[in-house]
Amino acid sequence: MAKSKAAAKKVLQSYSIKGTNKVVKAGDCVLMRAQDPEKPPYVARIESIEIDGKKKNVIVNVRWYYRPEESIGGRRQFHGVKELFLSDHYDIQSADTIEGKCTVHSFKNYTKLESVGSEDYFCRFEYKAATGGFTPDRVAVYCKCEMPYNPDDLMVQCETCKDW
Repeated sequence: MAKSKAAAKKVLQSYSIKGTNKVVKAGDCVLMRAQDPEKPPYVARIESIEIDGKKKNVIVNVRWYYRPEESIGGRRQFHGVKELFLSDHYDIQSADTIEGKCTVHSFKNYTKLESVGSEDYFCRFEYKAATGGFTPDRVAVYCKCEMPYNPDDLMVQCETCKDW
């Protein structure tokens, strides 16, 4: 039997983002450069960081967050501007595509923030990319028309049912 020529990968505990003084590690959420410079960066959670033994490139194993408009069904009225869905889509990317760190809060914690920064996002759903399914498949509603709460809108009067 022939020996495998696959080079061993070395797991790293952290990685310094090029051009910054920021360090990321497994479990951190990051902004990843989109191919189209007109598009916002992608958001991912780092699962692991490795050095490709053969080429000495640093790679990150990531789990992608999707924006509502990237999902089957698209953006809905109740989706917040900073809302993301944690997907079951995993990928391997060059660490060079990391632009910076960000924080993806739970919905509850996001609504308690005193001020929302440019690197703050929130997630209240997990998303199955192949089927378009969500977990949970229902969320709390806040008016008679049963629309979920959008944290970007002060709940003064529902635009759909006109209830307060």
